[in-house]
Amino acid sequence: MTDNKTPNTGTEMTDETIMSAPNVSDITDMTDDEIDALLEPAREVKPFDLRLHVHRLLIDEPFFAALSRRIDKRAGGVPTAGVRVTEEGKLEMRYNPDFFAPLSDETRKDILKHEFYHIVLQHVTGGRFRSFRDMTPAECRQHNIAMDLAINSHLDNLPEGCCKPGYEGPFKALPSHKSAEWYLKNLPEPPEGGEGEGEGEGEGEGQGQGQGQGQGEGQGQGNGQPFEDGVFDDHSGWDEVDDATKQLAEERIKDFVREAVNEAQSSSRGWGTVPANMRKDILDSITSKLDWKKVLRYFVKQSQKANKRSTVRKINRRYPYQHPGKKATRTAKVAIAIDQSGSVSDAMLEAFFGELNGLSKLAEFTVIPFDTRVDDSKVHVWKKGQSRKRERVMCGGTCFDAPTKWVNEKGGFDGLIILTDMEAPKPVACRVQRMWMTTEHYVNRPYFDPKPERLVGIPLE
Repeated sequence: MTDNKTPNTGTEMTDETIMSAPNVSDITDMTDDEIDALLEPAREVKPFDLRLHVHRLLIDEPFFAALSRRIDKRAGGVPTAGVRVTEEGKLEMRYNPDFFAPLSDETRKDILKHEFYHIVLQHVTGGRFRSFRDMTPAECRQHNIAMDLAINSHLDNLPEGCCKPGYEGPFKALPSHKSAEWYLKNLPEPPEGGEGEGEGEGEGEGQGQGQGQGQGEGQGQGNGQPFEDGVFDDHSGWDEVDDATKQLAEERIKDFVREAVNEAQSSSRGWGTVPANMRKDILDSITSKLDWKKVLRYFVKQSQKANKRSTVRKINRRYPYQHPGKKATRTAKVAIAIDQSGSVSDAMLEAFFGELNGLSKLAEFTVIPFDTRVDDSKVHVWKKGQSRKRERVMCGGTCFDAPTKWVNEKGGFDGLIILTDMEAPKPVACRVQRMWMTTEHYVNRPYFDPKPERLVGIPLE
């Protein structure tokens, strides 16, 4: 689908390149060395770099442009394109320069939007479905198709052969603009063996060859489509990270989407081509009630320092048996300051300790009881995996400077969480990231606005 009006920025030499060379009319009289010298500049054209084109491609798409700036883009590692969550909980898009180079700008733009939709809709983290790790290959195939059908309903310039409802192919009878969940329920059952059946003639041009009749072998399609099952991008590696990393990624996605929405709504171009029903889904995803457990785990995960080293004892998932794997030793030193003032009820303390019992499954904490001061003799380490009952060891006023200064002066901490009723003035700045945790009642009536620091409410049972 090369657009002749779009300059080709790939590595290949075109007729235009050769004809634009000086004295090309005398090429028949040139020696081989002279011809090589003539073509040498064309050979030095650099591979297609998607990062150099993103701004231009998304100039009229404020929402996607804002989202794109928050997602790393790296060449290589995939046959076409794909997004994934890294071991650090970051979002990354991989692309194949040779795949992108001959495409038109319209197609490149739709591929970008396709990948970003996978992130916005939390497909890449498995947030809307049960764990991909628990699925059979046939179930994964159905989920991949359903997610792409939901996205591709809104895109008109994807590469030929992509699965799309209402168009020629196996999904012609399906209506457009349904959710991935709807398509998953209404897709035909996959054939036994999970490799798919070929009913047409010809060979697939992707990663294998299909057969005209019967069961196809390998990863090709029997209907001549260049992509397996019409899924053109790379979905491998989804849901491979541990649960804590996945939760970190999900919270990052919410933050990225929220920032992208704000930029789109303040832009003169608005949302660009994002359709109304998709806008509603996006807005619902960021305005829904916070899952405080995920938020707290996000904070802890974000505070963790990962020390990675290469090891041959662990398989590299992306390049198996070619490069050694990475072993990460994760450590975090997080301080938990618990408000012990008289205004904090026993019920609130019970709720605080209940949630910290859950958090202790993730990491070890230093617990700092405080009121108007911090008593060093009452500071203790809450070991990972331990369970503790509610305890009140102080009962005075409230001063948030006390735990903040204690953490600043002691040093060595990665983060501070303050559990409180928010009934005191704003404290001094903290040298590490700080988050506030209170009950849902006090979230809407804090004594001060903690922004840009995060404030999380928990329910009282």
